[in-house]
Parts: sequence; structure tokens; C-alpha cells
Amino acid sequence: MNVKPIHPAVAAATHPAPTLIVPDWPAPAAVRAVFTTRRGGTSVGPWASLNLATHVGDDGAAAASNRARLQHWLGLESQPRWLEQVHSTTVARFDAPGATVPKADAAVTTCPGLACAVLVADCVPVLLCSDDGAEVAAVHAGWRGLDGGVLARAVAAFHAPPHRLLAWIGPCIGASAYRVGPELVQRFATRDSGSAACFRQHDDAWQLDLHALTRRQLAAAGVGAIHGQPRCVYAEPAEFFSYRRDGVTGRMAALIWIMNAADQRAARA
Repeated sequence: MNVKPIHPAVAAATHPAPTLIVPDWPAPAAVRAVFTTRRGGTSVGPWASLNLATHVGDDGAAAASNRARLQHWLGLESQPRWLEQVHSTTVARFDAPGATVPKADAAVTTCPGLACAVLVADCVPVLLCSDDGAEVAAVHAGWRGLDGGVLARAVAAFHAPPHRLLAWIGPCIGASAYRVGPELVQRFATRDSGSAACFRQHDDAWQLDLHALTRRQLAAAGVGAIHGQPRCVYAEPAEFFSYRRDGVTGRMAALIWIMNAADQRAARA
């Protein structure tokens, strides 16, 4: 879905807008969230064009330009708080803008104007918010993170109880493109027998439905409302990066933030 600029103040920007997906979920009015596609940046080659990662071999200036471009278009006063993602279950809590990049795979904040961000190119981006709009989080969930319990850790990091949380599951690799070994089926089924329904056997291999497994784990963690429809990044090379499809490639980002008081007043005007 192509969308108009998130922030009216930058509608007259001199450069073309990045192509963004806005989550279709009933988040509180103060909460803003987007998922980037690969369109609307300055990178070239396998990273074309809106690569937002600095660790994938892309030209550093191009990646920095893309990040600045996104910040400008979203109307954010400071750069999103990026993470050094290591397929862990660590949840970082951000209380203020800053330049530090912690090793973590989820981030939570109550600070208005501060955007939590995660990078993906096959793994599942999950955005969370409390139903009063006072707290938000972004989560990077691959099979290792799901196996380790990163979603439960992120849910537990909220001050609000799980039944008052909303979740949105973004585009990720689809089951038909995600082959895994039988040991992974057994690994998940040992802990949760019902997770076997998220795997299917095809010819001599197993396929993992990451979207379904994510939804199952969010429900098990007690999240009250789960949104987002499956969309396979592997199957849409013009729109999305995919590491499994391309190897050397860029990264999309899922971002979520609470609008500051001035922006909230402008939105109500």
C-alpha cells in the first residue's frame, strides 16, 4: 500500500517520498507506525534503493542518506533508535534519544517522539502498543528469537498487562519459500505441541509459516488483539528485500513511536 506522507509538515519535501506501508490496526491516535519497502532511497546494486542497514555491504553514505531521508519524511525530531540485532531475546528500554546502539532484538519506550526500529529481510517485524498509547515496542523475530521467547520477553517489558496490548505482524518470508529441517519442527513441538500446525511437509522438506507461529506465540503471551495479514517478502522482489532470495541485499525497517504533544495537537486540529 502506497501512502501519503505521515507528517504534514514535510509534504513539500524536495525529494521523492519513500514507499511505506502503514499498519492496518486500531492503534490509539497518538501512536504512529510504518513499515518501509525497498522503494524511495539512494542505494544502488543489490541494495537498491531504500536500504536502511549499515552492516550489509552497502555504501555507508547511501545508507546514512536513506536513514536521514526516512527521518525527514516521517517528521521525526531525532533518528530512530536502531539496534544491533543478534537474534537474541534481549529487550532494550529507551528513555531518551541517543546514539548508542545496544545489542538487542526488541525495543520498548514510553518517550514521545522517540521511534523504536527493527530491521528485517525475511524475519518477522512485530509492532506492539498499549491500548492507551502510553507505551510502544518494536520486535525482530526470526526462528531463533521465536524459539528463545523474544515475543514473550517484549510483552513482559510493558507496564500494561498483555490483554491491553495490540500487536501488528508485518511482511516476512512466507512458508512456501522458507524450508527448514525436521529438527526445527521437533524443537518447537517439544515445547509447544500445537506449534506443529505452523509447519508443513513439502516433498522431502519442511516449510515454516513464520507469520502463523508469531501469531500463536503472541496469543500465548496473552496479547489482546493481533493484526496483520501474511505477505511474503520473498515473492515480491520489486517491493521487498529478502536474504533467502538474494543473499547480498538490503533491509527494510519497522518503526513505531508515540507522537509528541505538539504533533498530537496538530493532528487534532
